[in-house]
Amino acid sequence: MTSTAIERAVRNVIQDMHTNLGQDLTIDDMARTAMFSKFHFTRAFRDVTGTSPGRFLSALRLQEAKRLLVDTGFSVADISSQVGYSSVGTFSSRFKACVGVSPSMFRELGGFTPAIETDPAGDDISTSNILRGRIALPEDRAPGNCFLGLFPAPVPQGQPVRCAVLDGPGSFELRDVPSGTWYVLVHSVPYGYEHLASGTGDEDVVSVGRYGPVTAHPDTLLLPVEITLRPVEPMDPPVLMALLDLRANARESHAA
Repeated sequence: MTSTAIERAVRNVIQDMHTNLGQDLTIDDMARTAMFSKFHFTRAFRDVTGTSPGRFLSALRLQEAKRLLVDTGFSVADISSQVGYSSVGTFSSRFKACVGVSPSMFRELGGFTPAIETDPAGDDISTSNILRGRIALPEDRAPGNCFLGLFPAPVPQGQPVRCAVLDGPGSFELRDVPSGTWYVLVHSVPYGYEHLASGTGDEDVVSVGRYGPVTAHPDTLLLPVEITLRPVEPMDPPVLMALLDLRANARESHAA
């Protein structure tokens, strides 16, 4: 089977996920939609998206919950039910672990966070590893602020072990990279669109990039990386973590 046919099958499954976020979709259901065996489907889905079908579905559910929290007045309990959770407690715990704040706080903050804290697990070992690189932007994409995070999986959720916010595409440096295997994930919103909370709509203007895995050992010399941003695609796992609120900075820049 060609890579195009596999990607088309994965797209069909992701579309089915979007349509049935509140339903109990199993791997067997997804494999039938893709017309693959369960084993082949799981492997193909991970190859295309970088993560498992179950994790992708969970991310889509939380992405929709983020949108509903910002755009509607539904209660947290109603939203948890709409996105497929039978327990509001389980939903709230999962939301906070992946987004970084509770559902009620996410709503109160308008879909942003005043600060991004790094994962304390990354502070256990002091290292001198430095990851340097460059973020490139194609001419057909609008420039903007870039959030850069180092994550243990190719899904931007939870707390990054290291992160930076850049004024725009260009060179970056992440210091004290802890030992482990990491993925560099980039999320860029064009200037003038700082009001967009990640994963809540208008994703066509957002640019993303990914590099990895990067394996760091104590005092390892990490090679420079080059990350070219591109439009968000249906097969990209959603950005779940609440991003830094840059709206005040944008207003100050416009005023200046």
